[in-house]
Amino acid sequence: MAEPTKTLSLKLIAGAVIGALILCSGIAYYVVTHYFMDNSKTVQREPGTFLKLGDAKDGLILNIGSVNSGRYLKIGLILELNPDKNSPPKEGKTLSPEEVKIQDTVLHVLRSQKAEDFDPSKQEHLKTLLKNEINSALGRERVYQVYITTFLLQ
Repeated sequence: MAEPTKTLSLKLIAGAVIGALILCSGIAYYVVTHYFMDNSKTVQREPGTFLKLGDAKDGLILNIGSVNSGRYLKIGLILELNPDKNSPPKEGKTLSPEEVKIQDTVLHVLRSQKAEDFDPSKQEHLKTLLKNEINSALGRERVYQVYITTFLLQ
């Protein structure tokens, strides 16, 4: 009679293992679909226009911190802007009023930062700050993305 209880206990253990695997699979599926996958709907937008700030070759060169700090920043910034169909086409080398506001805002934000704020680990924060400040200065959501193409801190 020892044989039927042995097979019964093996079947019970096998059933428990299979049940635990099914439960673990269900939990893993839930975690992956709810926490790791982006279920938000992607927003369709028009392709943006690109605006390079500063000198065509060097970008922006400015002092940061106080006047006596002796710290300089050379940064290349490109903004991806929502295309504005109402703006007149650009003529010549003069900046449009909107471009002047953008450049003024960028220079103000960069000059108001401390040298520690330019740490590579804080670069995404700097991009977000620039985007938000430019959109605030323009009075509407015009900037899609800020790209940093060159970065030199001396």
